[in-house]
Amino acid sequence: EEEQNTRQQAALEALEAQKSREQRILLWALAALLGVMMIFYYNRQRANRRTRGELAEKNAMIEEKRRRSEQLLLNILPSAVAAELTVRNKVAARRYDNATVMFIDFVGFTSVAERFEPEVLIAELDYCFSRFDEMIGRNRIEKIKTVGDAYICASGLSDRNERPDDMILLALRIQDFLRQHKADGEHSERPRFDARIGIHFGPVVAGVVGTKKFAYDIWGDTVNTAARMEEACEPGMVNVSGAVHAAAKGAFNWQYRGKIATKNKTELDMYFVSEKT
Repeated sequence: EEEQNTRQQAALEALEAQKSREQRILLWALAALLGVMMIFYYNRQRANRRTRGELAEKNAMIEEKRRRSEQLLLNILPSAVAAELTVRNKVAARRYDNATVMFIDFVGFTSVAERFEPEVLIAELDYCFSRFDEMIGRNRIEKIKTVGDAYICASGLSDRNERPDDMILLALRIQDFLRQHKADGEHSERPRFDARIGIHFGPVVAGVVGTKKFAYDIWGDTVNTAARMEEACEPGMVNVSGAVHAAAKGAFNWQYRGKIATKNKTELDMYFVSEKT
């Protein structure tokens, strides 16, 4: 009987030992599984972070490209027109009854161009036109385009700024700038220019033409008359039409020049305008 008890005790101990081994194996298996799961979770989280980082970087690049595209569009078009083009992919032509159009042209540009290298000439044009751009940006005036050495801008192409006063002040500031710039370059080897400036007030039609390299432009007799005002101007002066004189409300000095014949037009009333001192 004692021997039987001993065998039973040994069997129980062997069973307990086997059970203990199995528990240890199970614990090691669970630990290994947990380790694998932790490694998988860590790698998944790292991959997610990398993906989120790459996605954020791509989104930032897309946003920057969108911002640059919008800014480029705003450099070409008035803000309202750019917004309409973005939404509708086209722009309807509009009539503006109280527009002011200004033409600026450098005097004797062709003869001056013959005496300078093209790079020097273009650098001077770029400097002057860039200064004009800065000036019109502060006066709610839209740059329309440049044609060679001619610079064309307009106001009244919205619900604001429907009088020619700001355009007159801009023209006078441009002439002041050009006089000072010419004096500063008296002893330099760069080109120096005088300019004629003509302004007219009246209705225009404005819109975007084309689908490739499209451009915002204005049309109408007002544009042609502004060009005639510039052609009939004297260097360093600002020549305006009778319509500008009638619509302006600011305090300016007006020198009536009489009725002057212009290209393809009847005689027109013209005024030299300057700031009141």
